Amino acid sequence: MWNSKRLILAHFWFAFAGFGIALLLGEWQMFIRSPLAAWISDPDLYYRSVTAHGTTMAYVLPTLVAMGFGYFVTEQALKRPMIGLHWAWLGWGLAVLGTISAIVPVALGRASVLYTFYPPMVGNAFYYIGIVLVVLGSWIWVALMAVNLYRWKRDNPGAPVPFPMFATVAGAYLWGWTAVGAALELLFQIMPVALGWRDTIDAGLARVFFSWTLHAIVYFWLMPTYIAYYTIVPRAIGGRLFSDTMGRIAFALFLVAAMPIGIHHAFEDPQVGAGFKYLHSVFTGVVAIPTLLTVFTICASVEIAGRLRGGRGVLGWLKALPWLNPAMLGTALSFVMLGFGGAGGLINMSYQLDATIHNTQWVTGHFHLIFAGAIVIMYFVIAYDIWPHLTGRALGCFGLMRAQLWLWGIGMIVLTFPWHWVGILGMPRRMAFYDYTNPALASLAMPVIMSVIGGAILVVSGALLFLVLLRGQFAPRSEPEAYRFSVAVRPPHRVPAALNGMGLWVGLMIALTIVNYGFPIAHAIATPGTAVPAVMVGERP
Repeated sequence: MWNSKRLILAHFWFAFAGFGIALLLGEWQMFIRSPLAAWISDPDLYYRSVTAHGTTMAYVLPTLVAMGFGYFVTEQALKRPMIGLHWAWLGWGLAVLGTISAIVPVALGRASVLYTFYPPMVGNAFYYIGIVLVVLGSWIWVALMAVNLYRWKRDNPGAPVPFPMFATVAGAYLWGWTAVGAALELLFQIMPVALGWRDTIDAGLARVFFSWTLHAIVYFWLMPTYIAYYTIVPRAIGGRLFSDTMGRIAFALFLVAAMPIGIHHAFEDPQVGAGFKYLHSVFTGVVAIPTLLTVFTICASVEIAGRLRGGRGVLGWLKALPWLNPAMLGTALSFVMLGFGGAGGLINMSYQLDATIHNTQWVTGHFHLIFAGAIVIMYFVIAYDIWPHLTGRALGCFGLMRAQLWLWGIGMIVLTFPWHWVGILGMPRRMAFYDYTNPALASLAMPVIMSVIGGAILVVSGALLFLVLLRGQFAPRSEPEAYRFSVAVRPPHRVPAALNGMGLWVGLMIALTIVNYGFPIAHAIATPGTAVPAVMVGERP
């Protein structure tokens, strides 16, 4: 009963259930602060919704998808039963328990602190305990990925680690380390206040701790997406992976460059000196390198598929591609959103330009275009690809899949482009109410309404996702062929030691984190008189 397929399905179903609820909350938030709705008069309801939406989308959805997909990759890539199945179920149980523990105080109005925790606001202790439980569950996954890789390498000395497993373990190690920053903030800054042991908090130090996690977590979110780019898409469209080696280099570079960049979210904070802000800005540019490698490699892989399908000439291969294939369509839409979102990220990383759009709706647009757009659409592709192998039932509704993916891509563009525009005009984010009768805001009404329409399109897309998966869950049994990952044009027979293990890259990741965060953290701790009174959310005077 408690087999690995049920385990993986449990992860995906819980992730998507939370996603569906959070999606509805997101659309409600946009609607009630738009010109289309009368103000609800109680801003606390809005911030409860924002906290639940952000917490679910940022922690529950990507963590459960990464865990479930990681377990699938482990068995399929290593061609052996996964070690630690009961531990994996424990990790899932902790994630479920933690989600419930966190959402209940949010729903009661006792933890409206947004998913970034936002000190000096402090919520109910059970909110943070819930997040800790989710992280602990995910750390069990990290440990299991490491153990399974170690045991496979021990049993296959000198053999190249299958690329899907190499990439999955890279994502696991990245998450295991980047979560440490938020863990330090929770344990030493927030929890003592939430438990009533202190009534002050060093908000500056807390934000530095959280910046350790704040941007690197984005690369943990995108790891399943990038793994799908490399290991699912070329095979699904009838091609081959252009280069196994370039893929390994890209994932190794994510470990090195993704960590020391979070302080670019704190450009306006006085607690960190200009030198370290500049350093983090530079590394934010460097982290684009593995993405550029990925874009090149996947585009080359897609061209190979087009030419194998008969495409001729300079661009004839584009026409020959299987555009009706959900994997091809999802990847194309993902790349479009990744391109626009990445271009916006160049503004965010600039020490000078960031001041113009800091804390405006621009940031909301950029964030959603990258995560909810480019990343999440590939979560759907992953689910569509592996579902028949988990359920033993075919997903035959390709028309619905294509409609769902098109609506998600279109809806995300309609949602986020107006946010970028109003952000440039100075519209602040995280505001519960806007008075559009004010002449200064009247011109923003139409772009805001467009975003509401975009959100409604996304809700329809989400409904189609559940329709596709539920139809697949209860379709007639149809045993699929053995699952295959993409094969490289030149499959490696030997791999350099540096690209066949994680030791070097994990060491560099930890070292660069210490260099780029050690002094700012030590300086903040050593600076006296920086604590401020904590604001307990939900308490009435």
